[in-house]
Amino acid sequence: MAKRTAVIDLGSNSMRMAIFEKTSRYAFHIIGEFKMKVRLGEGAYEHGGEISEKSMQKACEALSEFKNIAQNYKCSKIFAMGTSALRDAPNAGELISMARKELGINLKVVSGKDEATFGGVAALNLLEPLEEFVTLDIGGGSAELALVSGGKIVDAMSLNLGTVRLKELFFDKKNLNAAAPFIKEAFKSLPKNFKSKNLVAIGGSLRAISSAIMSAQDYPLKTVHNFAYKFQSHKNFIENLARASVLELGKFGIKKDRFDTIREGALIFLGAVDAVGAQNIYTSGAGFREGVFLSDILRPTRKFPPNFNPSVRSLQDRFLLDDNKTIVKYAKDLFAALEPLHGLDGRYESELAVAARLHSVAQCLGFYGEHASSAFFVLNALNYGFSHAQKCLVAAIIAQNGKKSSSEFERFKNLLPSEEVVRWLSFILALAKNLDANCAHKKLEFEFINHTLQIYGAKELFMAKENIKKMTKPDTFAICFA
Repeated sequence: MAKRTAVIDLGSNSMRMAIFEKTSRYAFHIIGEFKMKVRLGEGAYEHGGEISEKSMQKACEALSEFKNIAQNYKCSKIFAMGTSALRDAPNAGELISMARKELGINLKVVSGKDEATFGGVAALNLLEPLEEFVTLDIGGGSAELALVSGGKIVDAMSLNLGTVRLKELFFDKKNLNAAAPFIKEAFKSLPKNFKSKNLVAIGGSLRAISSAIMSAQDYPLKTVHNFAYKFQSHKNFIENLARASVLELGKFGIKKDRFDTIREGALIFLGAVDAVGAQNIYTSGAGFREGVFLSDILRPTRKFPPNFNPSVRSLQDRFLLDDNKTIVKYAKDLFAALEPLHGLDGRYESELAVAARLHSVAQCLGFYGEHASSAFFVLNALNYGFSHAQKCLVAAIIAQNGKKSSSEFERFKNLLPSEEVVRWLSFILALAKNLDANCAHKKLEFEFINHTLQIYGAKELFMAKENIKKMTKPDTFAICFA
């Protein structure tokens, strides 16, 4: 049922577009992302917010290209949203009119509160579950914050604190000492209820800082979405980044296209952490554009149904020939029956169930090395709703394929539980797969008594019996078919 939607975000610094493809009612994945620097807010903050003719022309050219791309991708919907620079501009109507008349694009100006809410919607639905947090989305002209508690967006607001705004007001004038007091004063308008130990970092500047931290500590994953860290552990790094000269930025692992505004972003970040009392930072690769898309497909609640994960379902929709329900059930029942041996007390059962669902997701590539390819799919596409540790564990369970060890464990061991735990989980999945090797989907029951795993209803599973004899168990126990 592939239906595609393009979301265009026209900010003060850049214009970005994401193309989303739905694979079923709520499941989706991103099939394209595009960016052009249009500098809509360039020079505006000293001229009453007015957009220059040059910036307006550049914005129209970028919109035209984005529209062509969206049409080539066969998008059935295009949402074009303007944020801070358009909100501030007294001549915004001219650009909106040009977009409508010349390009047939309905460019909508988003209020600061709505922009913050869209970021909150994305974080609430696409990050690992958090009971409460504050989002911070730093753009070129403004910073948006949303307060989330109990699975709901409680409040949202926008502050006139953006990287381009600070650059033009302070950094370009070599008046850096005045920037920090300006930021502190702006955060005084933040309501007192905007307090949380958890801060969700959204936007290009904050993702760039997270990427630099990941690079500095030789982090095993390359995915910035859901990268989490203790602020205090990296406070000095961020403070030094904010104070660095442009020539020194390369030493921090910052990409060259971020040099012009990264210090401003770091300063705003430091002010926000102080204002909300944050201790833990969660990086969100999803933000405003994802929030716009989700608000459209999840109306009216703007939340996924309980126990639904868009990444798991999208992978199933696109690549699985079978839903693997039988193997999932076997894996969960075996996990419970063997608890006296592995002693995990329910921990990691959910990751085991996801691994059971997706263990054959790369079957479309071919049989040989299917477990390794499926682990690769998981590492690169199981992005939403899982922490990095959970994603790596699901991949490791699949990659180990019931064996004693695998290179996947070595790669990600700093994010994984003990080798013994991974081995148990992988063994259970391999056992569940072997019990359904003949695709009979038989109704089986499991009981662990007298140091023996009794499998009831399996007398005629001849292939399974043969395969299971070859398996190396993580502990000494017998398996009996009854």
